[in-house]
Amino acid sequence: MREAKNIQQKETVDLLNKCWMTHDGMWFFHCLQEFGIEVTNKLNKSAIKSLSSIEIARVRKTLDCITPIKDFDEFKDFFEEAANLMIPDFMNVQFTYPEENKMAWEFNQNKCFAYSGIKKLGVIEQYECGVLYRIKCWLDELGITHSFVPEIGKCHMHIKGSCSGEIQLFLSVKNGRGGRPLFV
Repeated sequence: MREAKNIQQKETVDLLNKCWMTHDGMWFFHCLQEFGIEVTNKLNKSAIKSLSSIEIARVRKTLDCITPIKDFDEFKDFFEEAANLMIPDFMNVQFTYPEENKMAWEFNQNKCFAYSGIKKLGVIEQYECGVLYRIKCWLDELGITHSFVPEIGKCHMHIKGSCSGEIQLFLSVKNGRGGRPLFV
């Protein structure tokens, strides 16, 4: 048997996130059984929204990121480190930065862990994406104005057969004039 102290950080993060996602899935399943998909979608989004303020505060504290994020480079640095802590490999999503003030997402090989689970429950047609909604709530908590293309709503994987898009971030950028920010 291995001792817990000998388990690598990545394994620990993966284990804790798998347990958390299993709890989340069981919570969703039992709400669905008790209340139906419409109420479950609403409760799921309410839980995500209320969790995000606590989650982001804890991540910021853990990463010693106590000042407001001022520009795109600070956002990228923060989000990449937050993703390392909170978005393990099994979630199968990749975030990239195709240009200034844009973040793109894509579920690799068209495999989304939430899509797979909700499809097994038989309610994928009515499911409102909680995964992207969580990212939206994180951005809201960080005070970053944003817009998703495509917009968050029903499951993109189900509707389009894939899930990818871009998030326009309205952050200041350094314009080379003494580092003063321009707002986009």
